[in-house]
Amino acid sequence: MSERKQIVAMLLAGGQGSRLVPLTKSTAKPAVPFGGKYRIIDFPLSNCVNSDIDTVGVLTQYQPLELNDYLGRGEPWDMNLKFGGLHVLPPYEGEEGADWFLGTANAIYQNLRFIRQYNPSYVLILSGDHIYKMDYRIMLQEHIENNADCTISVIDVPLEEASRFGIMTTDSTGRITEFNEKPEHPNSTLASMGVYIFSTDKLIQYLTEDDLDPESDSDFGKNVIPRMLNAGQRMFAYLYGGYWKDVGTLDSFWAANMDALGDNPDLFLNDPAWRIYYRHRNTHPEYMAPTAHVVNSITGDGGSLYGSVANSVISSDVFIDTDATVNDSVVMALGKIGKGTRIEHAIIGYEAVIGENVVIGEPLSGGSALTVLGPGVHIPDGTVIPAGSVLSVDDMPGGDGTGDGASAEEKGGR
Repeated sequence: MSERKQIVAMLLAGGQGSRLVPLTKSTAKPAVPFGGKYRIIDFPLSNCVNSDIDTVGVLTQYQPLELNDYLGRGEPWDMNLKFGGLHVLPPYEGEEGADWFLGTANAIYQNLRFIRQYNPSYVLILSGDHIYKMDYRIMLQEHIENNADCTISVIDVPLEEASRFGIMTTDSTGRITEFNEKPEHPNSTLASMGVYIFSTDKLIQYLTEDDLDPESDSDFGKNVIPRMLNAGQRMFAYLYGGYWKDVGTLDSFWAANMDALGDNPDLFLNDPAWRIYYRHRNTHPEYMAPTAHVVNSITGDGGSLYGSVANSVISSDVFIDTDATVNDSVVMALGKIGKGTRIEHAIIGYEAVIGENVVIGEPLSGGSALTVLGPGVHIPDGTVIPAGSVLSVDDMPGGDGTGDGASAEEKGGR
């Protein structure tokens, strides 16, 4: 093949996202809305665009329909190319039928044929559930200068949080000397971001070895990286100093949305020098009524705002009626919030309908837990939902699922 790519990105987007339920009850985690008009997957994809990486394989598995529809042929990210571009890669259909991806390493292994057709020198492995803005070109340059077999992007985390991550120990040159997956007693604070660059020949070699190991969990952190390290391969850490958050839990997802309201330049969503590309909704301009009062918030197109919003992220096509207040919350697209309703420290899923004079959650000053209403939930007038409740449509009387019929007032805690 005469034409080739220097680097191909493989974006792991097939996780179930069980810690984000009910937001992920019927959609893949990377397709969950974020920041008013984006999806989580827009961030790694936009990083690729801004880093001049034009060939991305998106590996899907759990509830892929909405994610596949959103990605399309990659037009919003200028990735509808004849050679390269964006490709959605579901579990591989082999001679004996479809095989589910067994782990992160197995997902890439099943798609080595996709990688080989571009004959890249390097492969970038990404996760689809992180919010950050990163220039992968800088990391690639370090990988090349170090003559590395694998480079792992890391962030420096507080020692008390280190046991949640894969932790690297490095020498004075940045070469990784030790790797421990979620150690009980970490001896370093360099945490893996789940962003890897492999020299292609080494990636193929170690994925093939991993596939032949019946005892392997087919996971990069648990199996492939330790195997390479034990074999003495050249593995280096790339220290990233910008904003990065794993939005794999409801609390971290809420916190990242709140971070987007701040003045952190590493999370400035409207930076023309580092655009976050996304698929636009076909919607009309936002209407802000004379009664509306909005403070330190993101509000999306197509909405009609008559009430008060503070320190919140409001997506497109949301209706907030008069005398309603939304504080410290995330409200996803197509939501309706009735007159006199008060929402505090909450996540409201898309197409949720909240009646009049409803109380959801409690003020942050009271130390309340996060309250979450899943997509499509309907809350009757006058309902009080305790702080810390997590409700899906199945939990509501007359819901479409298998809820037990208990009232919203009776559904509390996590």
